[in-house]
Amino acid sequence: MTEAVAVALISGLCVAVPSVITTMFSNNKANTLMNYRIDELTKKVEKHNNVVERMALQERETKAIWKRIDEIKEELEKESE
Repeated sequence: MTEAVAVALISGLCVAVPSVITTMFSNNKANTLMNYRIDELTKKVEKHNNVVERMALQERETKAIWKRIDEIKEELEKESE
């Protein structure tokens, strides 16, 4: 029974050690790639948010311009009467 346990432990270690080493190295590459992709996506999101903020500002300015145009129209109508 003791020999069987020793053989099982040695066999298990022969499988587990290379698996652990492979996992450690592959995860390092995967983590590097994942971090790169996250950084790139973050840049894209920042650009998108910048566009959204600029569009909101443009919409407010356009609304103010149309309001001013309406005021000028009213003034012109009052003057022509």
